[in-house]
Amino acid sequence: MRHSLPRRPPVLPVVIGIVLAVVAGVGAVRAVWVSSTSSSAAPDGRGGERADRSRPRTDLRCDGVPLNAPRELRGIWITTVENIDWPSRPGLPDEQIKSEYLGWLDLAGKRNLNAVFVHVRPSGDALWQSAYAPWSEWITGVRGKAPGFDLMRWMIDETHARGLEFHAWFNPYRGSQPAPGGAGSDIGALAPDHPLRKHPEWAVVYPAAGTTGSRLHFNPGIPAAREFVEDSMMEAVKKYDVDGVHFDDFFYQYPVGKQDYPDAAAYAQYGNGLSRADWRRDNVNKLVQEMHDKIRKLKPWVKFGISPFGIWRNDRTDPAGSPTRGLQSYDEIYADTRLWVQREWLDYIVPQLYWNIGFDVADYAKLLPWWAGVVKDTDVQLWIGQADYRVGQSGAWSDPGELDRQLALNRKYPQVTGSVHFSAKSMRSDTLGAVSRYAASFYSTPALPPVMAQLPADVPAPPSVSTSGTTLTWKGKGVNSAVYQVKGSSAKLLAVRRGGDGSLTVPDAAAKYCVTALDRSWNESTPAR
Repeated sequence: MRHSLPRRPPVLPVVIGIVLAVVAGVGAVRAVWVSSTSSSAAPDGRGGERADRSRPRTDLRCDGVPLNAPRELRGIWITTVENIDWPSRPGLPDEQIKSEYLGWLDLAGKRNLNAVFVHVRPSGDALWQSAYAPWSEWITGVRGKAPGFDLMRWMIDETHARGLEFHAWFNPYRGSQPAPGGAGSDIGALAPDHPLRKHPEWAVVYPAAGTTGSRLHFNPGIPAAREFVEDSMMEAVKKYDVDGVHFDDFFYQYPVGKQDYPDAAAYAQYGNGLSRADWRRDNVNKLVQEMHDKIRKLKPWVKFGISPFGIWRNDRTDPAGSPTRGLQSYDEIYADTRLWVQREWLDYIVPQLYWNIGFDVADYAKLLPWWAGVVKDTDVQLWIGQADYRVGQSGAWSDPGELDRQLALNRKYPQVTGSVHFSAKSMRSDTLGAVSRYAASFYSTPALPPVMAQLPADVPAPPSVSTSGTTLTWKGKGVNSAVYQVKGSSAKLLAVRRGGDGSLTVPDAAAKYCVTALDRSWNESTPAR
């Protein structure tokens, strides 16, 4: 997801290139092109207005004053591929792997975040013992070699113990990383039990071997390959207590030069009369819809979301598009992100708005209201992908207040119910003090994740609460518990704890406190004190 600075070539008669290079993570290379080409229109949106059901309840009171808890998702991406964030290098001792992960949870707690998005399937591999994929090389340093413990279960347990959500982040169709660090286009260099070694007919090499960045992909156009990829991800949902299933923007690879994606044989067999572009979009649509349906059937409380490239289509191509002049994900990578929202195949969408306010090709201040309009009549929540990694670059990003202004702008749109920051390393480095600045303005207190009306609700009974000196103790049946302290005209959220039972050393023994119980979907009980 990490981009280099946009670069404008001096002369290009048809295409003015703006390349935003991303090092793995939530994206490999994103090219934003201003092009004179156009293509067919996308589906129309739905009409109608729907109430914002993610707003906190106003009828809950503690000692006669209303509860005051921000309701917004605050997250970070923790990237494992190429050890961008974690672990710091492959092959560390198990205890150091654990210690480093706990450090990221400490950071999340320090910044009052409530969710982490952890890269658990970077390239056809897994961070768990899988029947479908080899162990990731980014953990032990050896493709297919396991660490000495159940890493996924341990991570989730530790994350939940801090009151944080754990979103398992998958790259569905990546099969390898580019050489020399990864296997590149060489199937023989994959782990012995890698599925593409067993099914080479599913493999696509793109860009072509010998091209910088060449790698293996699972072919999205082969139904058996798509089903296998879905099953490999659903295995993690079945085995582990994840809160969310998360994709970034890698379905079909971003275009490299004039190289076309080499899927002619699959198109000839499965195209079913569609144009090549429509067939590719349909392949991605099927993956998204099928994953939504499978998650709902297996664990209906698990959230499903995608973090796409920030531009669906430009308005000069499609009147329904955004006022931008960049790469169009609908046309170039066959991701019909707007349709996924309209069909409500997602619970949340996190567009990567990695451009500054006022950027002429893709202005944050213009894209934000466009995305707010896309989700406005749906139950899909809008969280924004924030470009912490860009702070310190030249131009607008040399100003440490850029992200501060973006978060302020987010709050002007009720459809925006959260932000996810790329990436953990950038949040920790706090370049130019930008993170400290926006955290003080917008993340100064804990927050509860927003409620999703489409998820199951099972509001617990209020817990029983007792106080002894500065120790507050409670017992209840909630999945999580929230502690409030009465301050003036409201009761402010003080802490979130995993489980129904808990205790907390309170800052002021003379103050009044309440505790609520929350279900799996963050629906809240009446307060008890």
